Order: sequence, then structure tokens, then C-alpha cells
Amino acid sequence: MELLSTPKNIEINNITCDSFRISWAMEKGDLERVTHYFIDLNKKENKNSNKFKHRVKNRVIPTPTLIRGQIPLWDTAGGGDRDGDRGVPDPPSPEPPRGNYAKEHLAQLQEKAELIAGRMLRFSVFYRNQHKEYFQHVRMHCGNVMKPSLKDNSGSHGSPTSGMLHGIFFSCNTEFNTGQPPQDSPYGRYRFQIPAQRLFNPNTNLYFADFYCMYTAYHYVVLVLAPKGSSGDLFCRERLPQLDISSNKFLTCCVEEGELVYRHAQDSILEVIYTEPVDLSLGVLGEISGHQLMSLSTANAKKDPSCKTCNISV
Repeated sequence: MELLSTPKNIEINNITCDSFRISWAMEKGDLERVTHYFIDLNKKENKNSNKFKHRVKNRVIPTPTLIRGQIPLWDTAGGGDRDGDRGVPDPPSPEPPRGNYAKEHLAQLQEKAELIAGRMLRFSVFYRNQHKEYFQHVRMHCGNVMKPSLKDNSGSHGSPTSGMLHGIFFSCNTEFNTGQPPQDSPYGRYRFQIPAQRLFNPNTNLYFADFYCMYTAYHYVVLVLAPKGSSGDLFCRERLPQLDISSNKFLTCCVEEGELVYRHAQDSILEVIYTEPVDLSLGVLGEISGHQLMSLSTANAKKDPSCKTCNISV
């Protein structure tokens, strides 16, 4: 087996409290042979020193390679025990074709996700962060309407939504101490907020779509909101487990004292896909006061195949 060339011009910059950028150059011929990158960051050579090991998986990408690493403040071991040293896991077996999870497989994932969902917190808005240029394009070229786009390949390799379902990603997680959306975001400094009842109400069906992590201690749950009878609803009804909107572990809509009340799971990061176009006039657009934490982006993120919390045997 011919060895890969030694990386050159290695640089680490854009260092913040939770992220960094590392780049390097490789011989052009080697780029076609690379399937995984392993990054081992050690504070010292001493085995007893505080150690962080982070694995980043990527497909072939052009030189210079840009990989965004992530060191969550609450997970400096890169997963597993907070004070432990999990090390770099063995390379996973080849991924099976995408979209091969049947409903019973997703039901297994759902059960695993329910175990760590935690208590439910109230919220009132769904929100979507993007760059300023995205919203300018929506206003100037899309009639002020955000259009559904094809879901990327992030998450579980068997997810039937990847590359198949059209939708718009929203978030709804709040900070437990304020009850408000966080002021940081991986996706851009401009945030569109829309009242929860505009997207989620008794005329909406809710589906469980995925449960995954990215070599970190926290986990993501992907849910789909689809108006009853819509094309997105018909797609999900055949492929995804449907949830009771008033009684589930992730996202609920209940009538209390004559009003709709919304709650989300505290201990999971929810990624909510809404299957229909959304007019910007239905909500409010503004700029967040926090940082754009690009290292936390899940765009095309690959699932950790070694995590016992969010993987199933198929």
C-alpha cells in the first residue's frame, strides 16, 4: 500500500473559546485517495496531561483542506466521560446505502432518543438563522417566501429523508435560564422568528426522522412538521413514525386554558424540518447579538458510528 504524503503548510487560526480552523496542503494525487481525516490535539506529550481527541470525517475536498474542529466547553474529552480519554475510535465499516431505514428501525432510534430527551421547556417561536445575503435573496428573487430545499446527507446513513425530503430547517431550543432562543448560532447572524402556531398546530402532523451525534456528548433529534394532507405529509406518512403532537418526548402542542402551549425537550438539540414555503411577512427578522459559531453547523454532518447512545443494529 502506497503511503500518503506528509501534509504541508499546517495552520491553526480563528481560535475562539469553542472552535478553531485548521488547514493544510496535500499532494494533488493524494486528495483522490483520502476518505477520513484524524485530528489528535494534545495539550502536552505527557500521557497524564489533559487531552482532547477529536475525529473529523470528510469526503474528498480540494486543497487546501479546511476542517472546522469543535471543542465544547462541557465535553473536553471529545465524547464519553467528561474527564476521560476516549481516544480516536477505529474507522467504521463502510456505510450502507442511504435511505435504508424502515419504520421499525426509526422506531428503535426514537426509543433511544426518548431516553435522553429530558424535561420539557416552554417556547413560543421557531427560528431560522442565515446570512444577510440569504434573506436579501428571498426578498428580491423569491417573492419574500422561503422555499423548501432538498435535505442534505447529515445524520444517520439510513435516514429516508436525506436527499429525498424537501423542507426548511428551523430551531426551537431555548436557554433554560431565560426561556429565550440562544444568542449564538452556527448558521448566520440574521434570525427569522415566527410564532410557533404558524408552523405547528392541530392541523399539522409531526414525525420523528433521526437521532444522531457528531463525536460529541450532545445529541440531535430531527423532526418533521407537515400540514395535514400536504405532499410532505404524504411522504412522511409512508416512511416515518408519526408522533402525537400533544404527548411525546420531543416537541408538543397542547391546549391549556384555551390557548396553544408549546414545549421542547431540554436535553436534545432539535432540528425541525417544515415541509412548506414560509412567507417572511409571517414573522420578524433581526440580527443576533451573539457569535456565529460555525463549528457547530450540522450541514452534511456525519454521524458517529461508535456512539452507543444513538446507534442501532440493522
